[in-house]
Amino acid sequence: MAGPAKTPDPRPTPPLPARLLAMAPIVYGGTGLWALAAVVLGIAHYGFGKTPPIWLWTAISGAALGIVGALVMVWQRKAVRRGSRGAQKMD
Repeated sequence: MAGPAKTPDPRPTPPLPARLLAMAPIVYGGTGLWALAAVVLGIAHYGFGKTPPIWLWTAISGAALGIVGALVMVWQRKAVRRGSRGAQKMD
């Protein structure tokens, strides 16, 4: 059985706008929200005993992973600027 005929796409896919490609606001904003959640949950847990400890450790882990992600972004950006062959291009 033959499948549907493949025809070339008549129009090329347009590039995404720069604001949709910007990862910095997502990474920095998400990391800041996780850090804020860790502070609030730390106060709620240790000050009032109102939250389970797993919530606090989840927020701390989220903030830590966000910091790692931000450092990877900075590292990649520096690699692109110095012209490293293995760097991901930021178009």
